[in-house]
Amino acid sequence: MEAIIIRDNIKGGALTETTFLVLLAVYKPNHGYGIMQFIDKKTDGRVVLGAGTLYGAINALVKKKWIVPYGDEFNGKKKEYVITDIGKQKTEEELQRIGEILKLASTIIIGGKSGE
Repeated sequence: MEAIIIRDNIKGGALTETTFLVLLAVYKPNHGYGIMQFIDKKTDGRVVLGAGTLYGAINALVKKKWIVPYGDEFNGKKKEYVITDIGKQKTEEELQRIGEILKLASTIIIGGKSGE
């Protein structure tokens, strides 16, 4: 297993929860309000994004080329976004990172309860 170097998210380490959730919300084309609804529903209301936070995240992800506008932006519909291959790679890396943390925490917490 490859060693993980812990870095802040600006330098390419762990994604923020907001970033990760937005990326998950655009695995299928989705517009801003749809992304907000997806996140609210999938987190059972634990995470509710304001418009400023959401559109700040969208703009940052577009700039990084992790998501792109989808379809014809000028057809009168809401602007939709979809994840790119780079964005998918980042979500897969984050899923692996979270999985490793979950495994460690489970070993310690559950192992600790069984007297190990």
